[in-house]
Amino acid sequence: MIETLRHFVHYGIHFGVPLIIAATIYRSNFKIALIILLSGILIDIDHLWATPLFDPNRCSIGFHSLHQWPYVALYLLLALWPRTRLAGIALLIHIAADLSDCFLMDL
Repeated sequence: MIETLRHFVHYGIHFGVPLIIAATIYRSNFKIALIILLSGILIDIDHLWATPLFDPNRCSIGFHSLHQWPYVALYLLLALWPRTRLAGIALLIHIAADLSDCFLMDL
């Protein structure tokens, strides 16, 4: 039960939150905003350097190189600057999704 909830919340944040943000806040540029917001998942490229490559019971936050707290601070700064705002929001959404996964993993 909790495993199903964990995956639903995790992937719901990864894909649902960008859709909601693009549809409500960036309605006039919906397609490009959605593409940028969904591209936040690209920071998972750092999973390629992990051993094992995929571990369903591993918390990404603090483990993978692009999921470290100094990078999260950088993502926040990107979200504050208008020219990089969407990219920063995309990365923060990704971190929020992974944080939810870590939290639900510990229940």
